[in-house]
Amino acid sequence: MLFRHQDWKIASLKMIIPIMALMLSVRGILTGSRPFLNRRIINHQDRRHIFTPGGADGYQFAHGQNQSQPLATDEPFWRFDTEPVSRMLPAPLMKKRKFNIAVVGVTGAVGQEMLRVLEARRFPVNQLIPLASKRSAGKRVGFKGKRYTVRELTKDSFTDVDIALFSAGGGISKQFGPAAAAAGAVVVDNSSAFRMEKHVPLVVPEINGADVLKHKGIIANPNCSTIITLMALNPLHRAFGVKRIFASTYQAVSGSGAQGIIELEQQVKALARGRKVKKDVYPHQIAFNALPHVDVFLDNGYTKEEMKLENEGRKIMHHARFKASSTCVRIPVYRAHSISVNAEFTKPVTVAAARRVLKKAPGLDLVDDVKNNVYPLALDLAEKDNCAVGRIRKDCAMKSGLSFWVVGDQILKGAALNAVQIAEVVAQSR
Repeated sequence: MLFRHQDWKIASLKMIIPIMALMLSVRGILTGSRPFLNRRIINHQDRRHIFTPGGADGYQFAHGQNQSQPLATDEPFWRFDTEPVSRMLPAPLMKKRKFNIAVVGVTGAVGQEMLRVLEARRFPVNQLIPLASKRSAGKRVGFKGKRYTVRELTKDSFTDVDIALFSAGGGISKQFGPAAAAAGAVVVDNSSAFRMEKHVPLVVPEINGADVLKHKGIIANPNCSTIITLMALNPLHRAFGVKRIFASTYQAVSGSGAQGIIELEQQVKALARGRKVKKDVYPHQIAFNALPHVDVFLDNGYTKEEMKLENEGRKIMHHARFKASSTCVRIPVYRAHSISVNAEFTKPVTVAAARRVLKKAPGLDLVDDVKNNVYPLALDLAEKDNCAVGRIRKDCAMKSGLSFWVVGDQILKGAALNAVQIAEVVAQSR
């Protein structure tokens, strides 16, 4: 009997200890009014990412919630549990005027990152108008140490708004973007709704910031992979004249939203336990795999995502004859996209000359020391403002060609940071 009693005590401890460890691991970083047992925790880059129930897909999350803000019981987002570190360079000097800023889709990943970037770059905000769907209205968001109640988005939401940052999907942008512009706001839209319209500037400020001044109420933010690729390609184009590129993108699962990350995590756990994986977000298993399928397929065999690099690249670089053949691949990485590029130029180019050009390029870091195994990595570029380029070499299949590898955070420079930089140009022009 004594032996059995001891066995029972050991078994009980084995059950209790993991539960206590879980509770201790999340103590002090859990926020919001939801029970902690309904939350999901993902460990990544020495940080705990916390997901809370909500949203159409069952869970919601937001990147970059590592600001020093007072916690509130109605906080609906996961947070990093590390101390905040400012990574931003100061924004350009602004006029003394302050602006009323609306953020549409404020409870989403990019919307939350927009708030953080606005604050970190000291954008002169007079009033913040946080907007989201009826489902998200009433939630609370933090900005500059204050708590704001999210309002329901309507066509009447833009009275006295100077700049409206949209990141709520193409359908919402088409429905509410023109109304915001008609009310006098300058719309900076992160969706694909207006990118290829002739009267809408498509802007990467380091490349074609002057195009902002041509706007008629709406300015488009380019596709994330396009931005990251062009941050390295455009400086080379200006120096050597790019003719065409062949590119393969390696895109993080967070590009599919919170459910992409959750599906990867769930599949890894299932495989580790010898169980069958479930597939909801992707047509095939994403864990330990690479899927050459991002966005929907077109009649020409490419996906919509793959055609964006050529179509948007032409408009941004003012290069009507630019050609790009791309293959977009989803890989089991949480955050930051990587792109392999083979580029052909009209002028002779050497590796040394290319490195000199890239070293001076704004918003781009040269990370290229292969003898010491130094090159851009998604893990290193996650949550970084700048993109990074490396693996620069002569392309052995082209007479005037270069091959290189460029990496960037698709939530920051690929979305939120680029949008705020556009807003900065707008503010300076007013």
